[in-house]
Amino acid sequence: MPMGIIEKFQKERETLNELVMEYAGQGTKRFYSLDSQSYREGALSCKVKELLGLVASFVLRCDDCIKYHIIRCFEEGVSDEELEEALFIGLIVGGTITIPHQRRAMQAWDELKRQ
Repeated sequence: MPMGIIEKFQKERETLNELVMEYAGQGTKRFYSLDSQSYREGALSCKVKELLGLVASFVLRCDDCIKYHIIRCFEEGVSDEELEEALFIGLIVGGTITIPHQRRAMQAWDELKRQ
């Protein structure tokens, strides 16, 4: 069976992160650490933080970030309705230019649900 978009994304992300870390200096390593620490449980749940990350990535139109947060939202138990509302906020803030990203986000979500 051919690889889906999620599996391709995860393999490429892992390979490229390993490459980045081969060359990474202290600043890059600290940034990556800070990024992962930001999404840990705190006053806001991991689920809410992933939805916030998704909306920010959606408005910034970063497809890699959107895919990453879609996967994490799925892992955190986000419902279809919660996802749709979060992406609707992104659509309102980002405007029609985000529609292609919404399509790809929903394609990734649908693939995750079918696994």
